[in-house]
Amino acid sequence: MFNRSRRKIIISIMGSLILLFATTLTVILLASYQEVRRNNRRMLEQYTEFYSMDPPPKAPEGKSPEGDVPEGERREPPIDVRRDYELSTFYAVVFEEDGTVAAVDNGEKDIYTEEELIRIAEEIRADHKSSGRKGDLTFLVRQKDTYTLVAFIDSTVSESGLQTLLRNVLIVGGAAIIVLFLISWYISGRIIRPLEENDRKQKQFISDASHELKTPVSVISANAELLSRELGANEWLSNIQYENDRMGDLVKQLLDLSRAESAESPMDTVDFSRIVTGEALAFESLAFENEKLLQTEISEGIQLTGNQAQLQQLVSILLDNAVRHAAGKKIALSLKRQAHAAVLSVANESEPIEPDMLEHLFDRFYRVDEARNSDGHHYGLGLSIAKAVAEKHNGTIHVSYENGMISFTVSIPEKK
Repeated sequence: MFNRSRRKIIISIMGSLILLFATTLTVILLASYQEVRRNNRRMLEQYTEFYSMDPPPKAPEGKSPEGDVPEGERREPPIDVRRDYELSTFYAVVFEEDGTVAAVDNGEKDIYTEEELIRIAEEIRADHKSSGRKGDLTFLVRQKDTYTLVAFIDSTVSESGLQTLLRNVLIVGGAAIIVLFLISWYISGRIIRPLEENDRKQKQFISDASHELKTPVSVISANAELLSRELGANEWLSNIQYENDRMGDLVKQLLDLSRAESAESPMDTVDFSRIVTGEALAFESLAFENEKLLQTEISEGIQLTGNQAQLQQLVSILLDNAVRHAAGKKIALSLKRQAHAAVLSVANESEPIEPDMLEHLFDRFYRVDEARNSDGHHYGLGLSIAKAVAEKHNGTIHVSYENGMISFTVSIPEKK
């Protein structure tokens, strides 16, 4: 049980870490991609603004091209002078008003031929788009005085860095998660091992003590029976017999709990629908005697791989608990097939129960009403046995309280 709990806890923690890692990485990369693309778009807009079919004027000797620009009318430096533009690759295709190609600038690169740039530009004009992306190219279409400019910026270099970052982060992050998983598994094992050993010894003690108590209980019962035949009715002897019967029931429940928690019970293919139907029929008369109405809704043909005796005990415990503790007359029993699992539910009207009490209902010897004695030979072990049986069959059991109804729900994987 501890091994299964440890595994679930570690898997849950690692799943949360992986989800957090993936979410953080996704947000960072999306934000980075958006920033890179905004920057590329800004540079492309400035490129189209400065682009001109006319050759730039020659500056006087010893002066820059902007040397004679009046104050207040200074423009940005030419594109071939700015450092960030020098690291980017721009392409341009110029169309005359009649649609003929007037000029093609491939950035003096061999990545795209003039024919490829013209084809891409013509597709863009045919789609009537003013901006967007074509593969690794971000484009803008601008109408100049006497011609149409289709300008491109190649995003391969700027985005390849992010792709490299993504690859490295995935490799390093994945390795870190694996190492963290192994370390967590090892540390959790060291922490839980003493608890596992203590739990094993506790279960072994209960099993051994229960077996040892069977003999004296049987001897006391036999001697009390012989004495009752000789002495007849006797108040003290009756008390001895009553308390011995209670002790016998407690020993039996402890043995049932020990068997339910052990890993030695034989498993066969069983018809769970028939088991639930049989137990429901047996409890109908008991419910009637207690002025309760047992309503059933049982789906047919639900088969499980399990121990028939333990599954019968599981259903019996839940029905017995409902009959004994129902505050009203209605008790609802249902068995349905949900997502390849058999789902058994037993619900009854109940007095309000605090949420913190619900969490302890499956604890050994726990009773909601501390003042309640053990009349009826019930010692707070029934639900503990039910939980052990459910977990033994790779299932789960949980309790909920809503609108005056307390419900116990068991889910066990259906036979494949």
